[in-house]
Amino acid sequence: LRRFFSGRTALITGAARGIGKEIALRLAKDGANIVVAAKTVIPHPKMAETIYTAAEEIEKAGGRALPLLLDVRDEENVQECVEKAAMRFGGIDILVNNASATSLTGTEDTDMRRYDLMHSINTRGTFLMSKACLPHLKKGMNPHILNISPPLTMDKIWFGPHVAYTMTKFGMSMCVLGMAEELRPYGIAVNALWPATAIWTPSMEMLTEGKGEAGSRSPLIVADAAYAILSKGSAKFTGQFLLDEQVLKADGVTDFDKYAMVPNVPLVPDLFTPGVPYHSLWSRK
Repeated sequence: LRRFFSGRTALITGAARGIGKEIALRLAKDGANIVVAAKTVIPHPKMAETIYTAAEEIEKAGGRALPLLLDVRDEENVQECVEKAAMRFGGIDILVNNASATSLTGTEDTDMRRYDLMHSINTRGTFLMSKACLPHLKKGMNPHILNISPPLTMDKIWFGPHVAYTMTKFGMSMCVLGMAEELRPYGIAVNALWPATAIWTPSMEMLTEGKGEAGSRSPLIVADAAYAILSKGSAKFTGQFLLDEQVLKADGVTDFDKYAMVPNVPLVPDLFTPGVPYHSLWSRK
């Protein structure tokens, strides 16, 4: 049995639920150490999962978990979280920048509080987390930074409907473009991973008012793709902007039906997927 990530440490932001948690569970099956870093410590009425429930699942899956309260906007909190993680597990080998805030609103309908929230979590938070983890990643085993962010496509189709949100997700991807080159001499890989289709998560359920399940895939597909990326040699596999489906096809996966939330329903292309039209599902405010 291949256990590539056994004993290695991954810090995953926004890991209490959704895509972040599924990536954590996928690595935990190998016996990885997972730092569950998120803000959710008290169950939400609509979303009961917390960093503590996620940590329990990770331990059951075969990993070791450290749940830590993290607000990626707070520099002091970020530094404290990173140091606690490194102290507990002896270092950090992987950083997954998954935490994100979303508002698919036009300019008039985007209040500045929401604008600032998206910029401070998505772009600034990704930069800050990467910066704080760097001293540990430089000493890490096959060190990777993986941002859950889209391919850089300067196409008005993605900017027109919600320029504020688009700026922040492309800001995360610009971190990949720059840091991959900056960190190449240290052998630290920096890559972006994005779903080719809508992914059914608690956030997606809220975003679509519960109407997006048919046409969505399970977050397991993103977790499987993340596992494949993080398994690759960090010295050479860097600066890539990858779609989950593309990664798995390259690894020989042919059965994608297993990821569908509802069988035999046409899949909704995700935002920012190159070469596809803007789907009406995303027009919900």
